Amino acid sequence: MRNLIAAVERIDPLTVSGRVAAVNGLLIEARGGLTRLPIGARADIERPRNEWLPAEVVGFRDTRALLMPFGAVEGVAPGAEIRIRPEGDAVRPTLAWRGRIIDAFGAPIDGKGPLPQGPVPYPLRAAPPAAHARGRVGARLDLGVRAMDVFTTCCRGQRLGVFAGSGVGKSVLLSMLAREATCDAVVVGLIGERGREVREFIEETLGEAGLQRAIVVVATSDEPALKRRQAAYLTLAIAEFLRDQDLEVLCMMDSVTRFAMAQREIGLAASEPPTTKGYTPTVFTELPKLLERAGPGPIRPDGTTAGPITGIFTVLVDGDDHNEPIADAVRGILDGHIVMERAIAERGRFPAVNVLKSISRTMPGCQTTPERAIVRQAREVLSAYANMEELIRIGAYRAGSDPTIDRAIKLNPALEAFLSQDKDEASTLDEAFGALADILATAPMLGLLQ
Repeated sequence: MRNLIAAVERIDPLTVSGRVAAVNGLLIEARGGLTRLPIGARADIERPRNEWLPAEVVGFRDTRALLMPFGAVEGVAPGAEIRIRPEGDAVRPTLAWRGRIIDAFGAPIDGKGPLPQGPVPYPLRAAPPAAHARGRVGARLDLGVRAMDVFTTCCRGQRLGVFAGSGVGKSVLLSMLAREATCDAVVVGLIGERGREVREFIEETLGEAGLQRAIVVVATSDEPALKRRQAAYLTLAIAEFLRDQDLEVLCMMDSVTRFAMAQREIGLAASEPPTTKGYTPTVFTELPKLLERAGPGPIRPDGTTAGPITGIFTVLVDGDDHNEPIADAVRGILDGHIVMERAIAERGRFPAVNVLKSISRTMPGCQTTPERAIVRQAREVLSAYANMEELIRIGAYRAGSDPTIDRAIKLNPALEAFLSQDKDEASTLDEAFGALADILATAPMLGLLQ
C-alpha cells in the first residue's frame, strides 16, 4: 500500500514537452517549453523506429535548451517530440537490493528478476550533510588487509583514496576489502570499467561471499558519459539509504578518474572552457560534492547519529603521475591515500602498496601507544632499506658499516612477506600487529651484530 501511494503521488497531471531543433555532435538542441526547465531535468526524446531516448538538460543557448542523451542519437529527427519526466533523478532502494547488480538507472542486469522499489526516493545528487550536523569518525575499522590495517589504519566513516596506474591490482584490493572488511553492507561502483572484466570481478574476484552483502552498480566504458556519471551518483545514493537504516556501510568506487573523465566530456560538449589537461571547471566542482557525501552520518534531531559511510575511492593516475590534476584534487579532499606502485607489482608483491608513501589522517589517534611504537619502528626499517636499496642490490654496501642498515637488510625478507597477502587470505588487526611485532623482535635495535 505504501508503494502504491508513493506511485500515485509521483503522477504529474501537467505534461511539459518540446521539439528537437538540431543535433550537434553529442548535444540535442530543443525548442518549446523546455527552455524554462532547470539544469539536470530529465526528458525522453521520440525516435520513430526505436524506443524513446532518455536525456538530460545540461545547458542553454539563447532560447534553446541543450540536452545530452543517455544513449546513441541514431534515429533522432528534427521536430521529434521531447517529453519531460516529472519525477526527476531519484532512486528508491530497499534492503532487498543486497546481492544484486544494477545499471546506472537502478535496473537489474544480473538476470535475477525485477528489483522491489522502496517508498522513499533518494535523489541522485543529494547534498552532503552539513559540517556542523554530522558526527565524527568512529572506532577503527578492520579492513582485512595487513598493509592497510597497520600502516594506514582506517576509522569508520573515513574516506581513503587508492592511487595507482592501470594493471597494478586495484580491483583485486577492492575485492579483498569487500569480502573481509567488518561492516554491514558494501556498495561497489564500477565506473567506466572494461565490459570484459565486470563478470570476472563479480564472479571470481568478489566471489559469492562478497556479493551476498554487496550492491554492485555497473557502467562500462562504452556507455555514454551521462550514464557513467550517473552510476557514480547512484552508488552514493544507495550508500546513503543503507546509512539511514543504521547500517555501517563500506562504499567503494572504481574509479573517480573515470567519473571525472565523464564530467569532462559533458562539460566540453556544453561549451565549457577546458583547463588543465582538458578538464573543465565543473569537474573540480563536482568532485568534492561527490566525495563529501561519504563519511560520518548526520546527527538526527533526537541526538542519535546515522550509520557511517566508509569510502574507498580509486584514482587511476595518468601515466603513473601521482601529481596529475585529478589525483592532486582528490588527495586534498579525502582523509588519506593509499599509493600502489608498478615497481612493487613488477617484483611480484601484491597488494603493491607503498606503505612509506601512504597516509591515513586519522593516525596515530586510532592506534594504541604500543601499536604506534611498532609502526614507527617498522617505517624506520623500511625507510632505511629503501634509501640504500640500489647500493644493496648491486653489492656496493659493506655489511657492518651501519647497524641500522644491517638490521633493515636482515628484516627486509620478513617484512616483504608480511606486506604480501593473497586475495583469499584473511587477516585481523590484532593478528597483523602481533605478526609485525614478532618480525621486529627477531632483530632488536641493540645487539644485532653481536
